[in-house]
Order: sequence, then C-alpha cells, then structure tokens
Amino acid sequence: MMPLGDDTRHPSRIPVVTTAIIAVNAVVFLLELLSGDAFIARWAMVPHDISSGHHLETILTGMFMHASWSHIIGNMIFLWAFGPELEDAMGGTGYLVFYLLGGVAAAFAQVALDPGSTVPNLGASGAIAAVMGGFMVTYPRDRIRTLVFFGYFVDVAFIPAALLIGVWFLTQLVSLGTVAESDTGGVAYMAHIGGLLFGVVTARLFEWPHARLDQS
Repeated sequence: MMPLGDDTRHPSRIPVVTTAIIAVNAVVFLLELLSGDAFIARWAMVPHDISSGHHLETILTGMFMHASWSHIIGNMIFLWAFGPELEDAMGGTGYLVFYLLGGVAAAFAQVALDPGSTVPNLGASGAIAAVMGGFMVTYPRDRIRTLVFFGYFVDVAFIPAALLIGVWFLTQLVSLGTVAESDTGGVAYMAHIGGLLFGVVTARLFEWPHARLDQS
C-alpha cells in the first residue's frame, strides 16, 4: 500500500516546513551521488559510534540521507501524504521540532536494539514514522487516499488513517521479529517502531488548540 494524501481535509496554509524538509533530503541525496561512499561513511549514523559517544552529529545528519532512488522517493511520498496536515495542526516551528525529535528518538531506538552494530544507518523513515504516529492520534478517522497493489493490478482505496497506519505498524513489528530470528536484514525496523511510538505519545504536546477542534 502506498498512501497518497488525506482525502478528508486540506491544510489551511502552504506546508512550508514539509516542503523544506523534502528539499533538504533531495539536496543531501544529490551530495551523496556526487561525493560517493566517503560522504556516506562520514555522515551516516553508525550505532557503535553513538553508543561509544562518537560522531553524535550523525544522529541528525543520517536522517536526511538515503541509500537509493527508491528509498528517497518512497520516504518522500509518505512524508507528503501525512506531513502537510500535521504541520497545519502543529504550526511550522512546532512541527519541525517534532520531526527532528522523532528522528532522534528513532535513532536511539535502533542504537538500543544493537549498540555494537557497525552498519551505517541512514534515512528519514524514523522521523516520518513519528509524523505518521502523530497523524494517527490527531486525525485518526481521516480517509487516506491509498494505492493498493494486488499483484499486477493497482486500485485506489480510501482507508481510515488509524487503520492504515496501524497495519503499517504491525508489519514493522512482524518484520523486526523476522530480522531478529534470521539475524539479517537491511531495514532499520526498530527505528520505524521507535519513531511511530514517539509520535503517538508526544503529538498532543505539539498540537495547536484548533487542531483538536477540527478533528472529525
């Protein structure tokens, strides 16, 4: 399933911060393509470094990096599907702080799972998971326009946000268990889980009062 956007409501203002985050991710990805592996090795987050107290700045820089075109495109589609409405609910500054803290929480969750790992971690998925968690508690009944894939067939469905994000969260839990059992895997599922839980728990603290009145 691929969420495309909120069919229930539209932001009351231009989502400047969400747009800026997407632009920064695009610029950083371009730098990765131009600079190669050395850039990734320097700025991606390595759990062992963080648990040892080294290169702490990569907790932030790593959340703006991506491993491939499909990685960044998929992440930015998810961010655009949920970000503008949540930015509208929190205001630009509050939303930006929430997004960055969500990414930090996701990074620490991944480090806590495997503090000795030397595999570079990069991607906005943890921060975007926080946005999804925040959206789920702010607008749980909003219908999300979603591409649903049935083999070679594709259809558009309108799925309640709580259901769509809840199913996504369950897939992350199942995938984490599968990776743990096989001791392999290249996706930071724990970061996704940590980010979403951060969003669910803290979103209300960042909402403007009008957001609660506007919930439907």
